[in-house]
Formats: sequence, C-alpha cells, structure tokens
Amino acid sequence: MDDIKRRATYFVLGITALIVVSTFAYDTGMRLFEPRPYPPEDVEISLFHSMQVVVETFTATGYGSDSPWLSPEMNVMVMVLDLTGVALFFVGLPAVFLPLFQRALSSSVPTEIGDISDHVLICTYTPRAEVLIDELESNDVPYVLVEPDRGRARNIDDDGYSVVYADPESVSDLEQLNISTARALVADSSDRVDASIVLAAKEAAERTRVVSVVEEPEYEPYHWLAGADEVLSPRELLGQSLAGKLTTDISMHEEDMVSLNGNLDILEIPIRHGSEFVGQTLAESSLRDRYGVNVVGAWYQGEFEAPPDPEQPLSPGTIMLVVGDETSLERFNAETRVPARRFRRGKTIILGYGEVGRQVTATLSEADLPYTVVDRSGGEAIDIVGDATDPDVLREAGVPDARSVVLAIPDDTSTEFATLVTRDLNDSAEIIARSDSVEAIRKTYRAGADYVLSLATVSGRSIASAVLESEDILAVDTNVDIIRTTATRLAGETLANAQIRERTGCTVVAVERNGDLLTDLGAGFRIRTDDELILAGTDKGTNRFVELFC
Repeated sequence: MDDIKRRATYFVLGITALIVVSTFAYDTGMRLFEPRPYPPEDVEISLFHSMQVVVETFTATGYGSDSPWLSPEMNVMVMVLDLTGVALFFVGLPAVFLPLFQRALSSSVPTEIGDISDHVLICTYTPRAEVLIDELESNDVPYVLVEPDRGRARNIDDDGYSVVYADPESVSDLEQLNISTARALVADSSDRVDASIVLAAKEAAERTRVVSVVEEPEYEPYHWLAGADEVLSPRELLGQSLAGKLTTDISMHEEDMVSLNGNLDILEIPIRHGSEFVGQTLAESSLRDRYGVNVVGAWYQGEFEAPPDPEQPLSPGTIMLVVGDETSLERFNAETRVPARRFRRGKTIILGYGEVGRQVTATLSEADLPYTVVDRSGGEAIDIVGDATDPDVLREAGVPDARSVVLAIPDDTSTEFATLVTRDLNDSAEIIARSDSVEAIRKTYRAGADYVLSLATVSGRSIASAVLESEDILAVDTNVDIIRTTATRLAGETLANAQIRERTGCTVVAVERNGDLLTDLGAGFRIRTDDELILAGTDKGTNRFVELFC
C-alpha cells in the first residue's frame, strides 16, 4: 500500500470513528441538557436522528428540526462539531482527496520493462543516480530505475527517466524486471534496505553483478555477507578523491592518466591561482604549439564544455581535459603549477573530521606529510576545536601559512563561507573542497576554491566504473569519446581547410601514418588517404565527423 492509499484509509477510518463517537455524545447531550422531549415524536430511532444531525453539522448542510438549541452545553457541543467539520475539510482536501484526484487524472506508472536485456537496474533514485545514468547513456548501456513509491516513480517518469514501479526487495518483482539477463543491479536506497535488496537480487539471479552503496562504513561487512559483488562508500570515495587532488608533488603520477591509444594519454589539469595562464584565453596560451598537447574539453566553474571556446578566458579553478603523449603532458602539468607554491613549505589544514576528513588524513599520513585538523568536536585526532568558518580559529590552525587547505565540511553553505575566509587569509594556498550537491560547485569555485568535488559526482562515477567494470572513467563528469578512423573525404585537405573543429566540435589529437604516431599537427598538416585520425569529441561530435568525412 503506497502513502496516498494509506493516508486515505486512515482518514476514512478516523472520520467514521469520530462520527460514531459524536453521535453518542450528541444523543446523550440532548437527553440531559435540552428542556424538551427527545427524540421528537416523529423520529422513532434517536441514534439515527443524532447521526443525521452530526453529519449535517460536519458537512455544513443544515441542522434540521433540532435548531435552535436552548442549553449552553448543547450550543458549545454544536460549535465544537462545526469547527471539527471545517478542520476535517482543510486537512482532508489537500492531504488525501487532491492527490487521489491527481492520480486518477494522471498517466499510470510503468510496472514492467518488456523484453530488455543487458541492462542495469538502479534501486532507487538518488542524486548520484543522475551521474550514473549519464555515464551509462554515454556508453549505450540501457538502465531502469526501480522505485517502490508510486508517487516518486510517477515524478521520475515525468522527468523523462526510464523507471518502473516495483519493490526492489521483492524476489518476484526483480524476476519480472529480467534481473537474470541484466548486466548489473545497483542497490542505493539506505544501508539496511540495500542489504535486503542484495539478498533479493542474489536469490533471483545468483550470477548477476550486484553493486551496493553504504553510507556508514561500519555496515560494509554486512553487505559483503549479503552477497554483494562490490560495496562502495560515497564519503570514503570522496575523501580519497580529495586527497588525490592535493599537490604534494611537482610531477604527475602514471595513475593520474587515462591511456587512450598507444603513446597517447588524457589528463585533467587544473589552472591554479597565480598561474601564468590565468586571464589568458586558450587561443592566446598556444598550448598545442608550446607543449604539443590538445585541450579537448574544459570545466569552467563546474560546467563542462567540449570543445571549449578558444576565446574563453582561463580562470583559477578551470580544469582542462588535455590529450598528448606522456612527456608532453608531464611538461605541461609542471608548467601549470604555481612557481611560488612549488617549493613552498607548510602544512595541509583539514577542516572537518568526518569520514571524508579521515580519508584525507590517512593519505597524508601515508605520505609522511604534516597536517592540522580542525573540527567542532574534540577528540584525539583533532588539533584545533572550533568553527571552520571563524577567522580566529583558522588563524590559530595556521591557515595564513598553509600550503593546502582541504574543506571536508558536510554542509555546502558552511563550505562556501569557509572558502571565502580561507582565501582572504591566504591568497596562494591550494583550496580543495567537497560539495554535497552539484549545484553548489559553481558557488564554491567563485568563493576561491582551486578544486571542488561533488559527493554525487564522485560516487556516481565510481558506481558507473564498478558496473561497467572499467577503469577508464575520469574522476569528473564528462562524455568525451576518443575514436580512431580514416577520413577518405578529407584526403589532400589541410587541417585548416577541413575545419573539423568548427564543423563537428571534434579535435584531431594525433594521426597514425605508416605505423608512426604523429602528434605535432599544425594548421598546414595535410591528410592522406591511408591516414588514421585519432579524434576527441562528444558522442554527437564524433558521430557527426563519421557522417561528414568517412
């Protein structure tokens, strides 16, 4: 029984009981307090007459022969009945009757999925499900959201998502959703419910891959015991991601890159405060000529553009998606570091010591790097007890001389304010912040953060990686594709004349010719018939390229 039906049932039962009690009260009151014979001579059964008067009073349709009442006791009783009827109307109409009318007039929610297979069942809808769905769609993997609440299922269906109204804890419901032929199932509701979903999924289809999400890490062992193939903790993942973004070394590490093809790699490179590229446009920076790298996408304050506008100025917090060989990427990555910060000493200040903060401190401890922890609550691991938005507390913690500041505060408004205070105290420290919502990312960048990671984005993409069993999913949200193809229609054309970027939004990052990989591609580079072009672009852009030139 869903919420609306449950409310309607309780409401009807409550009114029935109230009418019965009021009927007996009214009948008794008339006999005791009214100075006249009761019931009237023409009414044989007094209780039915009393019930009629009570219903008339509740519904404000009249009082019949009993009006007016002579005793003050009965007048008070009738006034109470009047107010009760009005209250029932104002409570019942918005809470019960309007939703029932809307349900009767609205379209039904799907309860089956047809003959679909190799799909992903997502139980249920959460903010990170949006990121997961984007990644699945970019990989042409079908999905179905399984929602046990009919009202929520209808709203999700209205938003254009593929959803069914079903109970993910029910073995029979999962069997009807073709779980035996599904690619995977994601349990993402609550810790206890997720364990039940895992048990149901394994009962219905032992071999189907099941990924479970836990909010509290201490519950993780029980999800493994239930039979989950992968158990993910969002806040733990976010802490690891924030720690991984700390600039603890000048050079990049091999694990930071995603290999594309042979000697080509793709890397996220942020623009720091104080970098020489701040204020320059991509066109003015001449990155391809100077470093032999191609910028195929960029995040401007949390919004991804592919390809990026060459006339868009680079600002602190801009994150470029760069393609090139390892040597070129390493040289360019080193140049984006702020020279004054490169050799700077100082601690990392960690604001907030929840699960995210603990993951950051664990990473710094393993690297034998100094840090100071600030949190509202005291404890053995807390160095400074205080409010992370208080300038005096941050001064005491050493923020003015800090090398990096990590904001692991589980509140977006406090994070934004703490970023403003931190940037005011230290204009060169690297500020890395968490965000619980995607919407808060832009504001945190504007406040002065160098790098912001959303809990929904990190966990959603980690779930996608576990579902697709792929390690080539970047840490932030993007739908960039890398394809290798010949382009016979471009034979004899130069890159400048072909206008590939302008016509398709794709960037030619390399050309393989006679077994050699060519990455130094100027505007005058001429394409040959047997050349294999390696391009980067969105799904739409690469499809457009194939349509026009292949």
